[in-house]
Amino acid sequence: MTRHKSQSDRNRFATIAVGAAKTETHPHRDGTNDVVPPIHLSTTFEWASGKNANEHDYSRESNPTRTALEEQLARLEGGEHGLAFASGMAATSTTMLSLVPPGGHVVTSDTIYSGTEKLFTEHMAGHLGVDIDFVDARDPDNVADAVSPDTDLIWAETPSNPLIRLCDIQTIADIAGDHDAVFGVDSTFASPYYQAPLELGADVVVHSTTKYLNGHSDSIGGAVITDDGGVFEQLAFAQRVGLGNMLSPFDCYLVSRGIKTLPARMEHHEKNAIAVARFLESHDRVARVYYPGLESHPQHDLASEQMSGYSGMLSFEFDGTLIELEAFIEGLEVFTPGASLGGVESLVEVPSLMIPDEFSRSEDSAEIPEALVRVSVGLEDADDLCEDLRKALP
Repeated sequence: MTRHKSQSDRNRFATIAVGAAKTETHPHRDGTNDVVPPIHLSTTFEWASGKNANEHDYSRESNPTRTALEEQLARLEGGEHGLAFASGMAATSTTMLSLVPPGGHVVTSDTIYSGTEKLFTEHMAGHLGVDIDFVDARDPDNVADAVSPDTDLIWAETPSNPLIRLCDIQTIADIAGDHDAVFGVDSTFASPYYQAPLELGADVVVHSTTKYLNGHSDSIGGAVITDDGGVFEQLAFAQRVGLGNMLSPFDCYLVSRGIKTLPARMEHHEKNAIAVARFLESHDRVARVYYPGLESHPQHDLASEQMSGYSGMLSFEFDGTLIELEAFIEGLEVFTPGASLGGVESLVEVPSLMIPDEFSRSEDSAEIPEALVRVSVGLEDADDLCEDLRKALP
């Protein structure tokens, strides 16, 4: 089934993104008719009973600004429930710790964010005795072979960090359903604009809102969206009581503001990424480009089927020594060396040079080439981006 949105679908998403801060139950909070809902910084709310009872009592448990964002996130993903967390890792770890018991079993793709990989190996396996199976999830048969009746969770990033690999969400969702396992998808690289995992059968979708959802590199946050009421209750308890790692009201405001421009930004990110990817693919100092929008990507057809666009993330292998690679990075003027992604500015990251502790991964995870460069393509002029790369490449 082709997942490309029609123009009317894109327009509807844009309408939701711009207007979703007005909730269905509280279109204008406090009766002030604000176009932009106010930021509620209060930690506590005056108690009342009966018809005057408050929806909110204490901001760790619920806050009007966070509630508005959580409803906004749920509608963007087509889900029933949304939760906003203090970081992407807070969202991920809460999902793991809530849904996988000590001694449980997880099947995960072998190419995932290094922080998630360490959460699996050092905390869940090392401290909680969870059995973790890393598999090459590009082939769903590998997932099926690893799943058992005792599997609690199947986890996948698609597209993945930093190798830009994809998983067949619908097929893996069927496998999870056959074994009564929860299937969670980290969809940060795609954003809700270009991928809808819940529609394809996933049970849980996780985002680092730090990235595309906020989009301006000025807020750390995370989100979990689900259709499953039971899963939601487990995660909500952990967010509000068990772990207490909710997103602050001001950061909720920043993410909500960023979401309003998400459709326009994602279109521009993708347009620029395609130009950069094609330029890099044609350069003789680039050995390989990983971008699902290129026909040379081995999973281009899958990307075209389950995504409505290819987003703004790509990686490439530099053909040269690490000394030459470091000189290339230092020669960039428009691109900024930096470890994040999804903001309006273009960033480059070389894991082996910039984050060596994270570059060292477990023997079960996918091998990352030493000369791999991850690129978050921003919203600058595409010609300027390509010219910057051309000048810096030796």
